[in-house]
Amino acid sequence: MNTQFKEIAKVWPEIQPIFSVPHNKKDYNRLVNLLDRLVDEVGNNESHPLASLMETIGSLVEIYESQYINEMAGNPIDTLKTLMEEHGMKQSDLHEIGSQGVISELLSGKRQLNIRQIKILSKRFKVSPAVFV
Repeated sequence: MNTQFKEIAKVWPEIQPIFSVPHNKKDYNRLVNLLDRLVDEVGNNESHPLASLMETIGSLVEIYESQYINEMAGNPIDTLKTLMEEHGMKQSDLHEIGSQGVISELLSGKRQLNIRQIKILSKRFKVSPAVFV
């Protein structure tokens, strides 16, 4: 086992940013971006060589979110606004859920999210659809 630790110690400085729990937005955003790229590459293929890496990075992102992001229960629009802020997004980045007018109405509370929009947002932000209900 001592030999394994020595080998890990050699590569740790290079891989440490990838395999460490993020403690600030910069590190969190870096891991979220990596996770997004892994999801694009791996998809639902559990036998993909990077599937376990995707799972590990997802767990690290989840740890940060549970510690630093306010509980995402309650008002679905507040949840959406929080997620947008955490991901550095603007209304125009949500074009897949509707037109600019629809998005403005959603964010102002004049309109409620529909099932299709909830599914899209849940997948995009990698959260349970329940946070938008």
